[in-house]
Amino acid sequence: MRRSLYEEEHQAYRSLVRTFVEREVVPKLDKWDEARLIDREVWLAAGRQGLLGISVPEAFGGAGLEDFRYPMVVAEELADVGATALLSSFGLQSDIVIPYFVSLGSEQQKAQWLPKLVAGEAIGAIAMTEPGAGSDLQGIRATAVRDGEHWVIEGQKTFISSGIQADVVIVVARTNPDSAAGAKAFSLFLVERNMPGFVRGRKLDKVGLHAQDTSELFFEGVRVPGTNLLGEEGKGFYHLMQNLPLERMSIAASAMASADVTFAQTRRYCFERKAFGKAIGELQVNKFALAEMETELDVTRSYLDAAVLELNAGHLSAVDAAKAKWWATELQKRVIDRCVQLHGGYGYMLEYPVARAYIDARIQTIYGGTSEVMKEIIGRDIARRAG
Repeated sequence: MRRSLYEEEHQAYRSLVRTFVEREVVPKLDKWDEARLIDREVWLAAGRQGLLGISVPEAFGGAGLEDFRYPMVVAEELADVGATALLSSFGLQSDIVIPYFVSLGSEQQKAQWLPKLVAGEAIGAIAMTEPGAGSDLQGIRATAVRDGEHWVIEGQKTFISSGIQADVVIVVARTNPDSAAGAKAFSLFLVERNMPGFVRGRKLDKVGLHAQDTSELFFEGVRVPGTNLLGEEGKGFYHLMQNLPLERMSIAASAMASADVTFAQTRRYCFERKAFGKAIGELQVNKFALAEMETELDVTRSYLDAAVLELNAGHLSAVDAAKAKWWATELQKRVIDRCVQLHGGYGYMLEYPVARAYIDARIQTIYGGTSEVMKEIIGRDIARRAG
């Protein structure tokens, strides 16, 4: 089925991204995995090429292109070479951190951070998850207490992507201790790299996405100026909800890109590898497996393409984004698992891209809201409409 999502300007952008990937990414992939860290030079190079925060207004260093198809092109080109850790890192910067500054930042906050984030001179992170609070954000225990013109933050966060290298972290903290405050108990704060009491813990050793640093963060009496409140006091939970559709579409797009690439590699392998006197792709059981996967990918891509256009128009609901996120990531996990099986023993060897794709894919159904939480969101909407 012919895809009609992209227009001429997106394909021109793809050529630019592909050149960047071939020059700046491919030669360094193994080094990043071994170091368990992506060097900052590639962030600067991405900034020079306009790969970060393309939607940011021109006044703050971006291109002012509020079109999610451009970040999708970046995701597809990075997935094509197996740079899933960098894909995740760039997605966090462009599709999660930067939009908070654009939609909620004061003029001073925008002027201070957006040009640096777009240029790759600063790396951002968002700290929501805690040891006892994951998908249930209302379980957050980190606190921010007002002290004159400052807020004092105490608490711990974990599983924070880009936590080691981050120059600015958006921290979700409880500003109202009243248990009856519910969603109005939380606010967002900007914590900067060198603030006293801001301590980075372990760089966590993960199953996959080895090059992307993920860490624990500790806030030990961190004094944050009142000007570092992001958005409105007590509106942190609402701010998070407003930005989740874009975050979940970003994860869904990366899932689709990775599944597409892995399937294409496997399809090629199936008609090169011989068994029982013929290509293994000619065996009926494998032929059916390929047919099923290609159909599921085509159908999912159609839904995601439609969702992207809805997102661009400002109409994508949190429910439809949840559908995209859980379905695309579960599809990614399922397809890549079958692709490993079709590779046989070679699929378990890390020198083969399918093996790396397999370990990198597992987190996709967990972060950004688990598949179970996505179904709960959808189920609640069904129940509401039925009432």
